[in-house]
Amino acid sequence: MGLLNSFKALFGGREGRDESGYWVYVRCRRCGEPIKTRIDLRNELSPRDEGGYFVRKTLVGSGRCFERVEVTLIFDENRRLVDREIAQGDFIPPEEFAEDRSS
Repeated sequence: MGLLNSFKALFGGREGRDESGYWVYVRCRRCGEPIKTRIDLRNELSPRDEGGYFVRKTLVGSGRCFERVEVTLIFDENRRLVDREIAQGDFIPPEEFAEDRSS
């Protein structure tokens, strides 16, 4: 697995913000499952009347409880995150997601 992870890091498997994507990490409030998703900053954002962009995502985990976690992200004109909202879940840092997945 170490070799595979090295290739991922070398060829764009980075997490966090990259040039065309933004990673979101959440925890389902119902079952506690950590979930991650990638927002494609070039194709998934919709323009806002006030300026900038937004995206809404509905996330469902791998099958523990099927609760829908609703995420809304607001970006400025330069596609930098300026606000975020979540329903049925909590935002978590990437380190917490990785820690939960490894145990």
